[in-house]
Amino acid sequence: MNRIMAYACLALSMCLVGSYVALSKPLVAVLPVFLLGWLRFGIGGLAMLHWLKKPSLEVAISGQTRRLLFLESFLGNFLFTIFMLSGVSMTSAVAAGVIMASIPAAVAVLSWLFLRERVSARVWGAVACAVIGIALVSLSKQEFIAQATKGMTTNFLSGNTWLGNLLLVGAVLCEASYAVIGKKLTGVLSPKRITALINLWGFALITPLGLWMAWGFDFSRVQPSNWLLLLFYSLAASVWTVWLWMTGLKTIPANQAGVFTVMLPVSAAAVGVIALGETLSRMQAGAFSIALAGVVLATLPERCQGKPAPYAGPR
Repeated sequence: MNRIMAYACLALSMCLVGSYVALSKPLVAVLPVFLLGWLRFGIGGLAMLHWLKKPSLEVAISGQTRRLLFLESFLGNFLFTIFMLSGVSMTSAVAAGVIMASIPAAVAVLSWLFLRERVSARVWGAVACAVIGIALVSLSKQEFIAQATKGMTTNFLSGNTWLGNLLLVGAVLCEASYAVIGKKLTGVLSPKRITALINLWGFALITPLGLWMAWGFDFSRVQPSNWLLLLFYSLAASVWTVWLWMTGLKTIPANQAGVFTVMLPVSAAAVGVIALGETLSRMQAGAFSIALAGVVLATLPERCQGKPAPYAGPR
């Protein structure tokens, strides 16, 4: 796959994440979080049953690869969801946006530490654009007005705020680990197999909590439109976004791919404006322009760019 197609896969993956995050609000209103997660992994697993079969040319999965698959699902699917939802419930959306803006930087640092990838000055510049852009969105006047209108349900004088912020930092590290571990997995497994196997682990991890939430839940109150939205959410979250991300990672270094996480809040905001009738201020539009400039900076070809060395896989 050429680099342009790989960039497109990474960008589309994060755009889909942003869109289903924005459109899943009605689902969260009618389904408990763990039940929603259980249904998501279950529907996604049914759609990918044929991806679980080992291709004839693929080598047997080693013990190290099995551990990486578990960690990819545990950190990127299970813990990320718990940390994110719990953290946001204890702190403000403004604080959450600022903290989550550090994902590209976290991916760059972890890829340097664990994958020994060289992070160029231009990629660091792209990371800085991403962090500054999304932080400006979170700190914009519009966000503060939205929080005031909501009544600022979080009590910032309570002891829970610091815990909420700490959980969000944990979510950032989980998402960065997801990108780095995914890069190692693409050296030995196909994107389809990775997608199906980590979804299977996610289903196994959340099944006890999902069954507990399903017990006694009145499924008749879920409207047909919500079932259709659940189908889209499940396929997007468990199948399409993961496959696209792993496909792009086969070609692009993890630190460079991490810059594309800025597409998540950008696409979420676009869906909010187009589909949910929300407004976008000039400051927010400018901040998103800075974030997107980081993506352009990270993806422009270098003047003397040689052929990239093939990835050697896990050591």
